[in-house]
Amino acid sequence: MMLEEFRQQKDNFFRQPDSPLLPEDQAGFSGLKYFPENPSLRLTVALDEDVAHDFVMMPTSTGSQKRYVRGGKISFQVQGQPVAFFLYKDDTGWFLPFRDGTSDQETYGAGRYLEPREAEAGKLLVDFNFAYNPYCAYNEHYSCPIPPRENWTKVRIEAGEMRFHH
Repeated sequence: MMLEEFRQQKDNFFRQPDSPLLPEDQAGFSGLKYFPENPSLRLTVALDEDVAHDFVMMPTSTGSQKRYVRGGKISFQVQGQPVAFFLYKDDTGWFLPFRDGTSDQETYGAGRYLEPREAEAGKLLVDFNFAYNPYCAYNEHYSCPIPPRENWTKVRIEAGEMRFHH
């Protein structure tokens, strides 16, 4: 799916009564905010599976925990700065929760999510232009996994969805 189509579909969904937006936020909703598309953050990266494939219990925004399996690690550079993130697996596939240098400024403070896709043998497509806020960024009644500290970086990943402004 193309990025503009993805963003348009998400905005359309957020206008629906079953979206995560609170009714008072939905009334004046004119669309989510995004960084401009950044082709340099559309990456095909090698998946390093030589990691401990143990269970990771991620705390959630509501105080519960969600279980994932650590499935691998990716390493790449953003504007010449090294970044490494762990990827997790659950029943739906790859999951990349992360915090970066934009968190709590231009983007949601608790972090953002991304679902990398298989690209070719041993590689994943990791397109940060599709990074998005968890539903708890819009409504505190949602339970969202909080990115573990091993996926925090000070490097600014200026792509994807920005902080929601009421």
